[in-house]
Amino acid sequence: MKKILIPMAAVAFFAACSEVNDSFIPVNPGQSEVSSSSEAQLPPAGESSSSEALIGDQSSSSEALFPELSSSSTVLPELSSSAGSPADPQFTYKVPYLTELDPTKTYTFYGAELTGLDQFKYGRYEARMKMAALSGSVSSMFLYYDDSWKKDVEPWNEIDIEVLGKAPGSWQSNIITREGDPSIKSNTASESKPLHDFGFDATQGFHLFAIVWTPEYVSWEIDSVEVRRDTLGMSRGKHADADQVAFLTENQSLRFNLWASKSTAWTGKWAGGVGLPIEQQIDYVRVYAYDVATKTFTLSWQDDFDGEDIDPQRWSRGDWEMERVNLRPDNVIVENGVCRLILDYEAN
Repeated sequence: MKKILIPMAAVAFFAACSEVNDSFIPVNPGQSEVSSSSEAQLPPAGESSSSEALIGDQSSSSEALFPELSSSSTVLPELSSSAGSPADPQFTYKVPYLTELDPTKTYTFYGAELTGLDQFKYGRYEARMKMAALSGSVSSMFLYYDDSWKKDVEPWNEIDIEVLGKAPGSWQSNIITREGDPSIKSNTASESKPLHDFGFDATQGFHLFAIVWTPEYVSWEIDSVEVRRDTLGMSRGKHADADQVAFLTENQSLRFNLWASKSTAWTGKWAGGVGLPIEQQIDYVRVYAYDVATKTFTLSWQDDFDGEDIDPQRWSRGDWEMERVNLRPDNVIVENGVCRLILDYEAN
């Protein structure tokens, strides 16, 4: 399928922070509450391909960063009908739509995670996606230090983009950190409050999402517009990770997942699976390396998902429990140039 590529840009505000109680600290990456499961161990990181393009590190406006990008071109066009959609017959994976629960049956729920193998220290991360939303669900793109879940002497480093099931017309940005000290029982979080307003339903079309991580700042973009920037020196909390941007020093992997949370206040009331299946679709992913000396970004690699499966040198599939769901490798599917993350069920 033909991929539509445009550069990214910036204009900005930042959100406030909060320190969350340990009862809401994920055990597995991207999770909002403690789970009894253990984290799967990732294989060694794959290697990136050669550099292909440069982007200057400027932030005053989209015109300064990319003069050719006008305000009328910020939203990417839809994929053509041949590219597929959740109901498109070209997609072969089918689960019956759940309209009501059968009291004589028990239901098991399955989510999906596309887990990056590469390890990054700063960079720019872009994905053109159609998100998913059902009350109680989380549809995400995030960076994550793979040993964060171990707690104890391991620090926590994480940067999130999340579409919450209760609000498909908005999304949450967040940095999560914690000092590697066993006596500290809480993470420091900076969830965007209120949620960022898309101005559209993120489940109805493809849009370009980006996380930018440098030693000086972290920023979030949607359709080439920066909506939040946290800078070095901003202080949150009372521990060594209070300056969250400064504390993001661990190598992180790029991940995407779709799952269901037990936190009704955060994601909305779970209706027992009514409304499933849903899916998050990823058209392409682009990763840029950051040169600290020149403050420029260099394109390292792009994955268009044009093969028959994920690239095993670049990705793996999640296979652990995550609150209401088990992450199932079979729920990550590559088909017709799209990587599909599926949240579904089995009834017995």
